Amino acid sequence: MIVGWTLLAALGVATLAAVLIGYLVALVGVLDRLGGQPTSLLARIRMGVRAIEVETGHLPLHVERLNAGAAALRHELQAVAAALAAAAHAVGGRR
Repeated sequence: MIVGWTLLAALGVATLAAVLIGYLVALVGVLDRLGGQPTSLLARIRMGVRAIEVETGHLPLHVERLNAGAAALRHELQAVAAALAAAAHAVGGRR
């Protein structure tokens, strides 16, 4: 009796291992199609991300210049707003 249960358990373990191996082989096939070849989906995505990185690599320098210009413009516009407020107050307008 115990030999029968042992053989049945071994058969169950072997079946489980075979099913897991089958699923792993199928998964490897899917992953290989996704990213294992130079023309795969992931390779094309990587190439596109790299192209975006190269094309936008010069932006940080320009953004710093734009931020400096925007800060200077803000300062000047605040001065204009103060001058207009003073002019409106001088002619008796409301603030």
